[in-house]
Amino acid sequence: MKSVITELRISLLATLSLAVVLCAVYPLSVWVLAQALFPAKANGSLVVQSGRIVGSSLLSQGFTNPGYFHPRPSAAGQGYDAGSSGGSNLGPTSRKLVDAVRQRVVDYRTENNLSSDVLVPADAVTTSASGLDPHISLKNALLQAPRVARSRGLSEKAVRSQIEICTERRDLGVLGEPRVNVLMLNLALDGVSK
Repeated sequence: MKSVITELRISLLATLSLAVVLCAVYPLSVWVLAQALFPAKANGSLVVQSGRIVGSSLLSQGFTNPGYFHPRPSAAGQGYDAGSSGGSNLGPTSRKLVDAVRQRVVDYRTENNLSSDVLVPADAVTTSASGLDPHISLKNALLQAPRVARSRGLSEKAVRSQIEICTERRDLGVLGEPRVNVLMLNLALDGVSK
C-alpha cells in the first residue's frame, strides 16, 4: 500500500509540474520573446494608417470597388471571415465547384474587360485552402491593372509601377512564385491617388 501511495504522489507531482511548465512557463516565455523580438508579427502584422487599423498583411479582405485590386475568392464563412477560416472542401469532380469556377471566369473577364481568349489565372477564380490568402499572382494583378487605372484616373504605367514595387519575390530566391499583397498594393495606390 505504501508503494501505491508513493507512486500516486510521484504521478501527481509530475502531472502538476508538467502542467505548470507546459501551460504557464513555456507559453509565457514564447509570448515574451515574441513581443521582444517580433512585436509587429506577434500582434498579427496589423497595418495602421493615421492611427487606425486598416487590416492585416497576413489576411485577405474583400475589395469590390473597381478602383481596387480584388483578392482571391474566399470560402471563409460569408467571405473573408477570419473566424471561419477554411476552404470549401469541394473536390475537383464536384459539379458545384466546376460551376462556381466557370461563373467566376465569366465574371472576371467581364469585370476586367477581357476577351474570351484571355487565360484567367487560377488564383483569380479559385479559393485558397484558408480562404484568407492575402496575395494574388503577378499575372492576376497585371490583368486587373487597366480596370484599376481607368477607375482611379491614373495611367496604366503608374499602376503597373506600383504593382512592381509591391511585388514580393520568391522566398529564398527559389520557393513559391512572385506575388502581390492586395491590401498593401491598394494602400500604396491610395497614396498615389492622393
